[in-house]
Amino acid sequence: MNSTVAPALFTPSWHAELELAYARFGDCTRPVMRRHIGPLRVQKHLYAEGPEVCQHIIVHPPGGIAGGDRLDISARVEPGAWAQITSPGAAKWYRAGGPAYQKLDLQVAAGATLEWLPQETIVYSAAQAELTTSIDLQGDARLFYWDVVALGRPASGERFDRGHFQAHLDIRRDGRLLWHERQRIVGGDGLLDSPIGLDGHPVFATLLVTGEIDAELLERCRSLGHEVRGDLTQLPGLLVARCLASEALLARAWLIDLWRLLRPVLLDREAQPPRIWNT
Repeated sequence: MNSTVAPALFTPSWHAELELAYARFGDCTRPVMRRHIGPLRVQKHLYAEGPEVCQHIIVHPPGGIAGGDRLDISARVEPGAWAQITSPGAAKWYRAGGPAYQKLDLQVAAGATLEWLPQETIVYSAAQAELTTSIDLQGDARLFYWDVVALGRPASGERFDRGHFQAHLDIRRDGRLLWHERQRIVGGDGLLDSPIGLDGHPVFATLLVTGEIDAELLERCRSLGHEVRGDLTQLPGLLVARCLASEALLARAWLIDLWRLLRPVLLDREAQPPRIWNT
């Protein structure tokens, strides 16, 4: 007697965790926690600017994020420490039949500084990307944070016509909400081309930095000559910059030039771009 058994549905996925912590010892910031589960880790810590600033590069060996994947990243910067965290290249969210997730939890103690400066996120058409970011600042903690999102792959003729991109971002200082944002962009939605939406630009970027600048520096930032549509807004204790662009490289170049102008004023240190950005 013959019998037919339906094959089991197998949907491989990666569940990865990365937990980091940094502390100050004399004039040096050192990693005091570096725990990972699954394919998510950091390369050797670097001191390109001297011992005060500890630089880490987060690596995701699979090279892309697909349906069912879940990345959980946490970083804690203890009093007086300074951590700069970046990535070696673009994060790629592939098309999938189900959602993939990233949860980011950043904690910065009083007197500490965190620079979260990843390279761009590319969301392929039909991807289902869901990102949640929570940042908790204590006392006079300082933050320099950015993200760049590219929808589809225009260079390959791919529009973001299916799937969705969803992002939640909350920033608090001593428990008080400084920034609360919710984004949801659905593939093929009219928002992609609407003049009150992305206006046909497949790339958008956000920069958030604690502190306040004077009107002269604000105008210098606004007058940067780049092929992006961007502007800045000074809120109480928080500077916000946004742009729309045709390519991720243009948005990233704009952010880096803003960083060069703002870092000496708000973080009291000249900007030295990580070498990994040039590879």
